[in-house]
Amino acid sequence: MRTIAVTGGSGKLGRYVIEELRRRDYQVVSLDHRIAEGIPCRQIRVDLNDLGQVAGALKGADAIVHLAAIPSPAGYPHHTIFANNVLASFNVLEAADLLGIRRVVMGSSTSCYGFAWASKPLSPAYLPVDESHPQLPQEGYGLSKIVGELTSDMFARRGGLEIANLRFSLIAAPGEYEGLAEEARHPERLRKILWSYIDIRDAASACTAALTARLQGGSVALNITGDEVLSERDTAALIAEHYPEVTDIRADMSGTAPLFANALAKQTLNWQPVYKWR
Repeated sequence: MRTIAVTGGSGKLGRYVIEELRRRDYQVVSLDHRIAEGIPCRQIRVDLNDLGQVAGALKGADAIVHLAAIPSPAGYPHHTIFANNVLASFNVLEAADLLGIRRVVMGSSTSCYGFAWASKPLSPAYLPVDESHPQLPQEGYGLSKIVGELTSDMFARRGGLEIANLRFSLIAAPGEYEGLAEEARHPERLRKILWSYIDIRDAASACTAALTARLQGGSVALNITGDEVLSERDTAALIAEHYPEVTDIRADMSGTAPLFANALAKQTLNWQPVYKWR
């Protein structure tokens, strides 16, 4: 496995993934709807909603990291977000199947659980939230991520693809930590994301680890989150004040323990988040 195609290579996480892959001596090609300055690899302009373009651009790739998507419910109507994200994911997987590309890393999101963008009150059924927690989104973005994961399951069953769906929480770049430190002083601002984040460098290393990890069952979903809450308050206090109705606590929530469980990702990918907001 030498050539990796990264969709959304011009995006926030895509740039870090490309740099990480190049550090590991992979050949990389970026597939995006635009050609961007400063991307240190070959770039191909692609409309991911066109299967022919996707298949043509992926020819010669050994594996794919699919990160291209409308990244939140903000800025577009829900139906546009849903249609774009779902069709792009389907086309990437269909093209991979047609071309004989066996390994795909898919960018998913903890938004699939529904908390982050809920318009009606929604609390976790239990804590910490692991990959088996019910997925209850109230908008098109979180729903698109669920459908993307179901699509991955289908291709794994049908064609034997090996697919890692990485459920990223808020992705934080080094230059954003000053602003996030201010947010951490106001726990009510980050309540809906369960004070969860992942450093962008750790997110990129998870993507690269997923390219070679042994995947049980063909398609797997993994929480890619940090090892601490993004708050100046400790975890037990956050739960007591903001989610007192959640009484099913399934792990040690002392100190700054995270409210999304990431043990499965650590075990499956042989990966460990390193960077912390503090």
